[in-house]
Amino acid sequence: MRCLVIGGAGYIGAHFVYEARRQGIEPIVYDNLSRGHRASIPEGVPFVQADLLDAEALRTALETYDVDAIFHFAAFALVGESVSQPDLYYRNNTEGVRVLLDTMRATKSRASLIFSSTCAVFGEPERLPIAEDDLKRPISPYGRSKLMAEWLIDDYCRAYGLKGMALRYFNACGADASAEIGEDHEPETHLIPNILSSVMAGETLTIFGGDFPTADGTCVRDYVHVTDLAVAHIEAARVLLKRPAGSFDAIHLGTGVGRSNLELVAAAARVLGQEVSYKVGPRRAGDPPALYADNRKARQILQFQPQHSDLDTIFRTALAWHTSHPLGYES
Repeated sequence: MRCLVIGGAGYIGAHFVYEARRQGIEPIVYDNLSRGHRASIPEGVPFVQADLLDAEALRTALETYDVDAIFHFAAFALVGESVSQPDLYYRNNTEGVRVLLDTMRATKSRASLIFSSTCAVFGEPERLPIAEDDLKRPISPYGRSKLMAEWLIDDYCRAYGLKGMALRYFNACGADASAEIGEDHEPETHLIPNILSSVMAGETLTIFGGDFPTADGTCVRDYVHVTDLAVAHIEAARVLLKRPAGSFDAIHLGTGVGRSNLELVAAAARVLGQEVSYKVGPRRAGDPPALYADNRKARQILQFQPQHSDLDTIFRTALAWHTSHPLGYES
């Protein structure tokens, strides 16, 4: 299988590239490097530095490389930024998908499209765990931009005979077992790297909110190791190859188990062998108390059985990356 990996220099995209190569799949990375890292792309992997909104560059890439699948990992994903700069999110996350779909049509590409989506399409869920067909009421431009992109893909598949699948993430985390790639965001908003960086810097971690209606008062989320996500994407492409033209599906990628912020702090202390200093600050606007997946559909269709998503493995792999790359890819 040969695939075009849009956003393949980003956190999840880079981990997909590593796992694809391990499985004998040939990736071609397409990334504008606005938020990705050139150093994350392995030597020998073809690389196209271009923007997804550049229809001509995208057309050239699709005509140059006869790919069986296209993986879209190129979204902006900061909720707060989406509120203050919604134009960035609708242009990149939604308009970028429309450009991709129209370019696929223009080049008569029959590649399957696997789209990285998010549980943010649900906003504050009505029930837990969250199932694929539950009511979607996104509360941020980020969530709305991703839901609109899902609708675009679904409509294009039905009208023009394309094949697509939206894989809705919950909380991607951890790092590749090689410790050669990992999380390197600016700013870093994810809890696990912030726990580790606070300990490594001898600082006190701030947990946002201690009065949620959860068992210990802190937010509950579903944490999935990024390598498990990569494996699921590969299986999604194999499933789509067997499906007829016009097919579209949406599947949740989560463990089905919610973990609280304080459970993460305890896991970090266990792996690090030392206590994590933390304080509880005010809630962040828009943080739902709990989000975790009903993953029965993923288990049935993708044979999704996370192998790396226990908290100790997540923290061990993340720690190995942050220890060997204290400055991220600049190390």
